[in-house]
Amino acid sequence: GGVKIKDAVKQRTEARIRRYAEEHYAGRYTKLEIRFRNQFCYIDAYTEPHVADGWPPADYPETREQYIERLRNTPTHLCRLRYRGQEDQWGFAFYAYSKERYELSVFDDGSFFGTPEDAFRCSAMYLEG
Repeated sequence: GGVKIKDAVKQRTEARIRRYAEEHYAGRYTKLEIRFRNQFCYIDAYTEPHVADGWPPADYPETREQYIERLRNTPTHLCRLRYRGQEDQWGFAFYAYSKERYELSVFDDGSFFGTPEDAFRCSAMYLEG
């Protein structure tokens, strides 16, 4: 279910997420990608990779620079929001890397519905490094 997101709601929602991320997670990501499709809002983050000295080994199929650049350009999927027609009552799905898909989630207060900011905070564990 869900409701297709109107352009004005998209703009306000993106601004809210970016403002919250900048206020609370500055320096933990290099870029946020927020995209909308029908009733969904997807949030991905890009980070500066941490690569150990001496990696990759000499027989690795790409150079260290290629490896680092590939990691820089690989998004970290944070979450997917589902719009229900109210700007503070979104459904939330956390990206589960173990299953490589979005999984229905609850917010910290046990509710199935909450704000975009709360969804970002819940999924920002991937930015903890």
